[in-house]
Amino acid sequence: MLATYFGQDCPRAWEMMPWVLQNRATKKQADWLASHLAQCEACRTEFAQQQRLQQAMSLPSEVEVDAEAGLQRLLGRLDTPAAEEPKRTRAGGWLTRALVAAILIQAIGIGALGLKMWSTDQTASYRTLSQEEPAPATSGTLRVVPDASMTLGDWNALLHSLQLQVVGGPNDVGAYTLAPVSAKSIKPNTLQQLRAARGIRLAEPVTGAP
Repeated sequence: MLATYFGQDCPRAWEMMPWVLQNRATKKQADWLASHLAQCEACRTEFAQQQRLQQAMSLPSEVEVDAEAGLQRLLGRLDTPAAEEPKRTRAGGWLTRALVAAILIQAIGIGALGLKMWSTDQTASYRTLSQEEPAPATSGTLRVVPDASMTLGDWNALLHSLQLQVVGGPNDVGAYTLAPVSAKSIKPNTLQQLRAARGIRLAEPVTGAP
């Protein structure tokens, strides 16, 4: 690697090189340049190139100068920094691929978590109309089919008067599963009252067919 430049010394050395090569610099200037060249590889390289250029210009006209070889050497020097470029490109490409992979893995994880939560929620709360109601453990549970013309207010008033609550339904035939609000509200004639109520098409114990 080339040595690090030392402040303003390198520009000063480059400015002084032509004067030293043409023997027009003072001894103090020549000594200073020699001291700087001993410490700076970059300036030594430039000074050597200027020496070769001076020698080429001082050659007799009959001496053939290999311009092609000089051009190739110059192109080689110009291409030297570009040789390091693929390393940076590969490093940048690797980092980009790593970031894309991390984002993709995170997106897949979030999607899987969302799907799991959605599936859990659907399993817990969603029921099809044709799905059979589980047999309730509460005694006095009934299956009731209200008429389509029955209003919500009449339905709620009927349930309240008989101390019943909806625990399931409706199924594919529009049947609801009703249970007593509490064990104390179980009455032996509840089924008969439901069958006699206006707007009730069918009322059966839960063990019977709806």
